[in-house]
Amino acid sequence: MSEKLLTSSSPHIRGKENTRRIMLDVVIALLPAMAAGIWFFGIDALWVIVVTTGSCLAAEYITRKALKREQTVGDLSAVVTGVLLGLNLTPSIPLWIAAIGGAVAIVIVKQLFGGIGQNFMNPALGARVILVISWPVQMTRWVFPQGVDGVSAATPLAVAREGGPLPSLFDMFTGNIGGCIGETSALALLIGAAYLVLRRVIKLDIPLMYIGTFALLTLIFQEDVLFHILAGGLLLGAFFMATDYSSTPMTKKGKLIFGFGCGVLSFVIRFYTGYPEGVSFSIILMNLVTPLIDGMTIPVSFGGEKSNA
Repeated sequence: MSEKLLTSSSPHIRGKENTRRIMLDVVIALLPAMAAGIWFFGIDALWVIVVTTGSCLAAEYITRKALKREQTVGDLSAVVTGVLLGLNLTPSIPLWIAAIGGAVAIVIVKQLFGGIGQNFMNPALGARVILVISWPVQMTRWVFPQGVDGVSAATPLAVAREGGPLPSLFDMFTGNIGGCIGETSALALLIGAAYLVLRRVIKLDIPLMYIGTFALLTLIFQEDVLFHILAGGLLLGAFFMATDYSSTPMTKKGKLIFGFGCGVLSFVIRFYTGYPEGVSFSIILMNLVTPLIDGMTIPVSFGGEKSNA
């Protein structure tokens, strides 16, 4: 034979999708949640999202420049991180804290570990947790929808814990409640999630296992299942952050274990700790054990006796 056969690493079947296209799809899927947040909370919500996104883009450009690495601003991953971070903040957050959050997400959680695809946890969630620890008062200062300036409002989870009158399920489904900018409207989040599924950007194994585990535990302990699914950041976390490619398991079995762990941890944190919401912490904790899950669920290679990645 005059021609030699060349071998290369997988994947051997390549599609037309690239990072920029996938990230653009995620941004499109987040548009309903952004629109709902701006509709209910006003111009303050828009400014928060603009600041976090701008901060992420600036941090991405400056960091890549300083590290003398190829620029990745154009792949839109920093935009996705900025939008997700903005949606995870209260509309009353001081803009300088929002800007710090964007820089933390990109520089500390993403770029210092090698950039896109090498971050060990979701950058937006990592930044949000750091902000909660650093500025707990500012991060939990909620306002009413169409926020009456200076008037605070408890989230449905805080109201439930204090034993106050709960909002209607309709208001919780549409988003007419206090909370983070992007987590209040279940309707908007489900529209975005449906888009991602139809575009095959995400699969439903992690979200359904996550929400299903949480719902089952809530039912067993005789709590209002629908209320607790609609309240807080469960839907935003399950569909848009627990499905992050680089920080979640690669195998089918691993993804189910990951979703199950997120559901259990969210339930335990929400009902048995002093913190009324546990989505961010549960996803990050499961991000940290993702390498262990992958190692335990790697399939045995065809014709072999050992597991291979």
